[in-house]
Amino acid sequence: MFVVFAVLVGLLPVIPAVLYLVQNGKTSPSQALSRLVTGFNAFNFLVGMMAAGLAVVWFASPSSVLAAGSAQEAGNVDQYASLAAALSTGLACIGAGIAVGGSGAAAVGATAEKPESFGRALIFVGLSEGIAIYGLIISFLVLP
Repeated sequence: MFVVFAVLVGLLPVIPAVLYLVQNGKTSPSQALSRLVTGFNAFNFLVGMMAAGLAVVWFASPSSVLAAGSAQEAGNVDQYASLAAALSTGLACIGAGIAVGGSGAAAVGATAEKPESFGRALIFVGLSEGIAIYGLIISFLVLP
Protein backbone atom coordinates (compact mmCIF):
# COMPACT_ATOMS: atom_id res chain seq x y z
CA MET A 1 0.00 0.00 0.00
CA PHE A 2 2.80 2.44 0.91
CA VAL A 3 4.71 1.58 -2.26
CA VAL A 4 1.70 2.41 -4.43
CA PHE A 5 1.18 5.68 -2.58
CA ALA A 6 4.85 6.67 -2.90
CA VAL A 7 4.87 5.91 -6.63
CA LEU A 8 1.68 7.92 -7.19
CA VAL A 9 3.06 10.91 -5.27
CA GLY A 10 6.32 10.72 -7.22
CA LEU A 11 4.47 10.67 -10.53
CA LEU A 12 2.12 13.53 -9.62
CA PRO A 13 4.15 16.29 -11.37
CA VAL A 14 4.26 14.24 -14.58
CA ILE A 15 0.46 13.95 -14.96
CA PRO A 16 -0.15 17.33 -16.70
CA ALA A 17 2.66 16.65 -19.18
CA VAL A 18 1.27 13.23 -20.04
CA LEU A 19 -2.21 14.66 -20.47
CA TYR A 20 -0.81 17.23 -22.89
CA LEU A 21 0.96 14.49 -24.81
CA VAL A 22 -2.21 12.42 -25.05
CA GLN A 23 -4.31 15.39 -26.17
CA ASN A 24 -1.95 16.77 -28.80
CA GLY A 25 -0.22 13.54 -29.78
CA LYS A 26 -2.97 12.63 -32.24
CA THR A 27 -2.54 15.68 -34.46
CA SER A 28 1.27 16.00 -34.48
CA PRO A 29 3.11 13.43 -32.35
CA SER A 30 6.63 14.76 -32.96
CA GLN A 31 5.70 18.34 -32.02
CA ALA A 32 3.83 17.13 -28.91
CA LEU A 33 6.82 15.07 -27.80
CA SER A 34 9.27 17.94 -28.31
CA ARG A 35 7.02 20.30 -26.36
CA LEU A 36 6.70 17.69 -23.63
CA VAL A 37 10.48 17.49 -23.24
CA THR A 38 10.96 21.27 -23.29
CA GLY A 39 7.91 21.87 -21.09
CA PHE A 40 9.07 19.47 -18.39
CA ASN A 41 10.81 22.21 -16.47
CA ALA A 42 13.05 22.08 -13.45
CA PHE A 43 10.22 22.73 -11.00
CA ASN A 44 8.41 19.53 -11.98
CA PHE A 45 11.68 17.63 -11.78
CA LEU A 46 12.46 18.99 -8.32
CA VAL A 47 8.99 18.20 -7.01
CA GLY A 48 9.27 14.65 -8.36
CA MET A 49 12.71 14.19 -6.81
CA MET A 50 11.45 15.60 -3.50
CA ALA A 51 8.57 13.11 -3.51
CA ALA A 52 10.94 10.25 -4.35
CA GLY A 53 13.29 11.30 -1.54
CA LEU A 54 10.36 11.52 0.85
CA ALA A 55 9.36 7.99 -0.11
CA VAL A 56 12.90 6.71 0.51
CA VAL A 57 13.03 8.40 3.94
CA TRP A 58 9.54 7.07 4.74
CA PHE A 59 10.57 3.49 4.02
CA ALA A 60 14.06 3.57 5.50
CA SER A 61 13.47 5.54 8.67
CA PRO A 62 10.98 3.64 10.82
CA SER A 63 12.49 0.17 10.73
CA SER A 64 16.14 0.01 9.70
CA VAL A 65 17.51 3.37 10.81
CA LEU A 66 15.84 3.44 14.21
CA ALA A 67 16.72 -0.21 14.86
CA ALA A 68 20.41 0.48 14.21
CA GLY A 69 20.63 3.62 16.32
CA SER A 70 20.50 4.29 20.00
CA ALA A 71 17.00 5.72 19.77
CA GLN A 72 15.50 2.29 20.34
CA GLU A 73 17.16 2.07 23.75
CA ALA A 74 14.88 4.82 25.01
CA GLY A 75 11.92 2.45 24.73
CA ASN A 76 8.92 4.32 23.40
CA VAL A 77 9.92 5.82 20.02
CA ASP A 78 7.59 7.61 17.63
CA GLN A 79 8.47 6.19 14.24
CA TYR A 80 7.16 9.14 12.24
CA ALA A 81 8.87 11.90 14.20
CA SER A 82 11.81 11.91 11.79
CA LEU A 83 9.40 12.16 8.86
CA ALA A 84 7.64 15.12 10.49
CA ALA A 85 10.98 16.81 11.19
CA ALA A 86 12.15 16.29 7.61
CA LEU A 87 8.89 17.66 6.22
CA SER A 88 8.91 20.75 8.43
CA THR A 89 12.51 21.59 7.56
CA GLY A 90 12.21 20.75 3.86
CA LEU A 91 8.98 22.62 3.21
CA ALA A 92 10.16 25.63 5.22
CA CYS A 93 13.39 25.74 3.21
CA ILE A 94 11.48 25.54 -0.08
CA GLY A 95 9.24 28.40 1.08
CA ALA A 96 12.25 30.41 2.19
CA GLY A 97 13.93 29.86 -1.16
CA ILE A 98 10.88 31.15 -3.00
CA ALA A 99 10.63 34.16 -0.67
CA VAL A 100 14.34 35.01 -0.90
CA GLY A 101 14.18 34.71 -4.69
CA GLY A 102 11.50 37.37 -4.91
CA SER A 103 12.70 39.67 -2.17
CA GLY A 104 16.36 39.31 -3.20
CA ALA A 105 15.60 40.33 -6.77
CA ALA A 106 13.59 43.30 -5.55
CA ALA A 107 16.36 44.25 -3.11
CA VAL A 108 19.00 44.22 -5.85
CA GLY A 109 16.77 46.36 -8.08
CA ALA A 110 16.04 48.84 -5.30
CA THR A 111 19.72 49.08 -4.34
CA ALA A 112 20.72 49.66 -7.95
CA GLU A 113 18.32 52.58 -8.26
CA LYS A 114 18.77 54.01 -4.76
CA PRO A 115 21.91 52.81 -2.91
CA GLU A 116 20.80 54.18 0.45
CA SER A 117 17.93 51.63 0.55
CA PHE A 118 20.40 48.73 1.00
CA GLY A 119 19.80 48.43 4.77
CA ARG A 120 16.03 48.16 4.47
CA ALA A 121 16.31 45.72 1.60
CA LEU A 122 18.71 43.54 3.59
CA ILE A 123 16.21 43.40 6.46
CA PHE A 124 13.48 42.09 4.14
CA VAL A 125 15.77 39.42 2.72
CA GLY A 126 16.74 38.42 6.27
CA LEU A 127 13.09 38.12 7.25
CA SER A 128 12.55 35.82 4.30
CA GLU A 129 15.47 33.63 5.39
CA GLY A 130 13.93 33.40 8.85
CA ILE A 131 11.25 31.08 7.48
CA ALA A 132 13.84 28.32 7.09
CA ILE A 133 15.07 28.85 10.63
CA TYR A 134 11.50 28.53 11.95
CA GLY A 135 11.16 25.18 10.16
CA LEU A 136 14.44 24.00 11.64
CA ILE A 137 13.32 24.99 15.14
CA ILE A 138 10.05 23.10 14.68
CA SER A 139 11.96 20.01 13.55
CA PHE A 140 14.12 20.17 16.71
CA LEU A 141 10.97 20.42 18.81
CA VAL A 142 9.38 17.43 17.05
CA LEU A 143 12.36 15.12 17.48
CA PRO A 144 12.55 13.32 20.82
